[in-house]
Amino acid sequence: MCGIVGFTGHGPCTDILIESLKRLEYRGYDSAGIAVFENGSIRTAKAKGKINEGLVPLVNRGADNHFSTDFSHQTCGIGHTRWATHGEPSDINSHPIGNGRVCIVHNGIIENYREIKEFLLNAGYSFESETDTETVVKLLDYYYDGDPVEAIIKVCAEIKGAYALGILFRGFSDTIYAVKKESPLIVGKGQDGNFIASDVAAIMEYTKDYYLLEADEIAVIHPDSIAFLDKHRRPIDKELRTVDWDISAAKKGGYEHFMLKEIHEQPSVLASSMSVRIKDGLPDFSDFGLTRERINSYSRFFIVGCGSAMHAGIVGKSLLESLARVPVTVDIASEWRYADPLIDEHDLCIVISQSGETADTLAALKLAKECGADTLAVVNVVGSTIARAADMVLYMSAGPEISVCSTKAYAVQVEMMYLIAFAVTLSKGKITEEKCREYIKELQKLPELVEKLLEDKTDYQFAASNLMNAESLLYIGRGLDYALSMEGSLKLKEISYIHSESYAAGELKHGTISLITEDTPVIAVATQTALIDKTVSNIKEVKARGAKVLLITREKQIIDEKAYDIRVNLPDAEDIFMPIITCVPLQLIAYYTAVLRGTDVDMPRNLAKSVTVE
Repeated sequence: MCGIVGFTGHGPCTDILIESLKRLEYRGYDSAGIAVFENGSIRTAKAKGKINEGLVPLVNRGADNHFSTDFSHQTCGIGHTRWATHGEPSDINSHPIGNGRVCIVHNGIIENYREIKEFLLNAGYSFESETDTETVVKLLDYYYDGDPVEAIIKVCAEIKGAYALGILFRGFSDTIYAVKKESPLIVGKGQDGNFIASDVAAIMEYTKDYYLLEADEIAVIHPDSIAFLDKHRRPIDKELRTVDWDISAAKKGGYEHFMLKEIHEQPSVLASSMSVRIKDGLPDFSDFGLTRERINSYSRFFIVGCGSAMHAGIVGKSLLESLARVPVTVDIASEWRYADPLIDEHDLCIVISQSGETADTLAALKLAKECGADTLAVVNVVGSTIARAADMVLYMSAGPEISVCSTKAYAVQVEMMYLIAFAVTLSKGKITEEKCREYIKELQKLPELVEKLLEDKTDYQFAASNLMNAESLLYIGRGLDYALSMEGSLKLKEISYIHSESYAAGELKHGTISLITEDTPVIAVATQTALIDKTVSNIKEVKARGAKVLLITREKQIIDEKAYDIRVNLPDAEDIFMPIITCVPLQLIAYYTAVLRGTDVDMPRNLAKSVTVE
């Protein structure tokens, strides 16, 4: 979840490290720090809090006299922005962590750090922080006898868990060493120097060329060269990759927040993501081997994800079961992997992850493969760990999503569920090619309808003004509307900090309705024609008990005005396509509520974008 950067080159590194860290701050913002070589010594500046609040002022005053404010001779260094796991957010628990001879930045968790720490204590080492990372520093120091690579190999043989490490060794003042297992790490190749980073977005301003570091591979990075070694010190030849999007995609582009920018990008990414998957008016996945014959070989389908990805999977389940009439199980990755699932070689497991690095989702994918099932990854990041581990990969092409709160990635995940559902339904003979083309045509109309929703945000702002002072509220819906209620509730709670829960509307009277008191906000989603009368009855039940109802429904839908207090209208589409339309108002209501409450929309407290730990 943390962010790692490093640079070694022929010019100053300090500003490069700080600017690169800012592009990784969505991965964690409990603390930040850098370590640079200065006159042969490793100097560190680190502080609790966000980069601009803690690290930057510290660096500008010379890290309280620990290193010079003249950055010109600081040409090699590493940096880190932290999402706290072991040890509370504090200056002392911040990275980089070093002891004078060795200094590291770490993303991941060392599972056996207690055993290693006990060994090192017995060997005479002392510890200052509460982190698992410090055990790696001291273990590297224990094995270091002047050969950095040998020390790294010995340490990696002992530590267990997911990790990505950037390492400096005293005596090698122009060199960064890097190694990884599970956690993401790339090595960037530039004109005036070379880089390491957790995410290519961090270094896009300086280079578009990079290498993917694989598990147990060691990178030795100099200003003019990069070498890769395996754990036996044998050289490795690696493919140089090039980013296919521009740095402007990782900037706000005039919007107040990344979240608002990414909401507005949804029409274009929905259109572009589906365009590459449609051939002759039909869904086409033949490029990665998901043919009709292969689809027909599957008896059951499993969909696994975390957070918004799991919510997209719930929409996928509804579509697959209602259209293709195939059995589908959807579950939270962190639960599914420990539930001893009944999955075998006759099944397909679809895993959904924006980053392609989600630890629980990756573990679920590995479990499915161990059980003999085929695996299909729906991810947004090319070359990500999940993408490389899956049998088949469906890339979403949503572009970089910087805000912690997922918007455009969620919308495209749902869109991919439609395309998969249509392909399976066609393959299973439940619809004709003509009907499938009709579905595709309707799907292709959605970007224009989403664009229409973004033209006037007055209704969403007004709705937010009625929610901003709430302490707790409910989202309700039925069928696909319930799936959207779950996503809307998650969006609101994670960025506004208002306690929010979603419930199937028909379940209210089985307990939850007892929470309704005078003026309790209830957000009711009602778009499904076959369920509208039942949903309205449930809405009236909460209204009769004093709830303040915000109704989200189609603009053509006739509903008794006494059933609601505020109404947000949606453009009309077939019932099955309403989830992509409905998610936009839910996102905007959450956004404007958070803005009115003065929270940090893009970096909500305690959260990080890429969850690479369990």
